Amino acid sequence: MSEDPTARLREESMKQLGAQRDAHTKKEGLTRGRRGLVIVNTGDGKGKTTAALGLMMRAHGRGLRVQLFQFIKHENAKFGEHRALEALGIPFAGLGDGFTWRSKDLGGSADMAAAGWELAKAAILSAEHDLVVLDEFTYALKYGWVGWPEVREVLERRDPGLHVVVTGRGALPELVEYADTVTEMGMVKHAYAAGIGAQAGIEH
Repeated sequence: MSEDPTARLREESMKQLGAQRDAHTKKEGLTRGRRGLVIVNTGDGKGKTTAALGLMMRAHGRGLRVQLFQFIKHENAKFGEHRALEALGIPFAGLGDGFTWRSKDLGGSADMAAAGWELAKAAILSAEHDLVVLDEFTYALKYGWVGWPEVREVLERRDPGLHVVVTGRGALPELVEYADTVTEMGMVKHAYAAGIGAQAGIEH
């Protein structure tokens, strides 16, 4: 009788997991209590905004005061996340023109991003929030519509307990270097490549 490959895999995995458990020790010097983090979700894969929205929901569930600023989506957008945020009572603002890379008025897009940054900056410095998400803000930085030196200065001035999340492709090296946590989401496979369009509740 041949050996069951699933049973063999299970046995080997249990040995590895047991060894990892036995070897694990907690890192010394970990900071206890709240400390504001700068978190960046970047890369070409799907899920950057989705991860930030999940983090917002978690923070909201813990009683943190959260705010979402979206630098591409327009102010009248009613995608799934907007309906959910409204139901939860979480404030959000659409600051863009919908699809910057299709814009016929790039100067207007740049102006909208700069004006949106002023709103986001005021929120970051207000000491009225515990977590602020700057969704698709990497584009405003990458295109030079908002200057990194000013953004860094604002982040330095924020309340020490405030978390700031930035999402979008092509995060500036300076932002990556400054951030506390950076996740790069890689594209392995996407339904678009197979001709499957955006799905309500999945992409929007």
